[in-house]
Amino acid sequence: MQRINEDITSGQFRQMYLLYGEEAYLLKQYKEKLAAALGGEDSMNMHYMEGKDVNLNELIDLAETMPFFAERRIIVLENTGLFKSGGEKLADYLANPAPTAFFIFAERETDKRGRLFKLVQQTGRAVEFAVQDERTLKRWIGGLLKKEGKRITEDCAEYFLEKTGTDMSNIRLELEKLVCYCMDRDVVEKEDVDMICTTRISSRIFDMVEAIGNGKTKEALTLYYDLLALKEPPMRILFLIARQCNTLLQVKQLKNKGFDNKSIGEKAGLPGFVAGKYVRQAAKFKEKELKRAVERCVEAEEAVKTGRLNDTMSVELLIISVL
Repeated sequence: MQRINEDITSGQFRQMYLLYGEEAYLLKQYKEKLAAALGGEDSMNMHYMEGKDVNLNELIDLAETMPFFAERRIIVLENTGLFKSGGEKLADYLANPAPTAFFIFAERETDKRGRLFKLVQQTGRAVEFAVQDERTLKRWIGGLLKKEGKRITEDCAEYFLEKTGTDMSNIRLELEKLVCYCMDRDVVEKEDVDMICTTRISSRIFDMVEAIGNGKTKEALTLYYDLLALKEPPMRILFLIARQCNTLLQVKQLKNKGFDNKSIGEKAGLPGFVAGKYVRQAAKFKEKELKRAVERCVEAEEAVKTGRLNDTMSVELLIISVL
């Protein structure tokens, strides 16, 4: 990101930029910022292509076409999949592109071993936008609220992140709701978060498994019925329960090997601020119980696919008997 900012500040641009990674909000911000700096307001010389059906012959012809009364022709390509497979022909062209053609690629996934990725990395700029860590997100949240004349404690910011997740687009949306809700008050409280912010489905699944671990089957079923009322498909709920149980099993095994919470979070792909919660939840179960839970999730899916049970009933029975 810093390298992109430096290019924009200096006005010395590379011909190819690859922006990739899971943090869609930041990626979008920098894609638009870079396109504008290159001259993206010039609609005659600005082109946008999206999806896996991009015609490479047309793309190359476009790149070879001289810009109309401008220094550059800017081509933005998004989620083409070319950095995963099928990018050989484009790599051949980009080895010696027209000097007036400038490319911005925005991809969620890439194969860093691929020739196209390596070429852009060597001759242009390849910048990864990974999910931001807890410290960065808290600082960003504090900064956004400060602009609105409001403050939030570190504990409340952590509680807010547990409820909303780490997706920056969602965080921005939920903060806008909080600012409007708090009106003239200058401090955001946990009660405000509970009252106005939408709980992400993965947090509801966490609470559901927590209820099961505490022997509160009725509470777990209530959470399940709440998700159904919100039009969440039963098979998606089943998938998330299976993922939760599998993550808990991994956390349990890592804890048994003596890893601390920070290391467990890194190895299990969990944000630092929730790793401790997973360790505490995993402690409620024996390893064999979690293994059996994962097996029962597979059995529940099979029961639906073979027609022995409908999806709603299959997940309900799973919740009752999973552990």
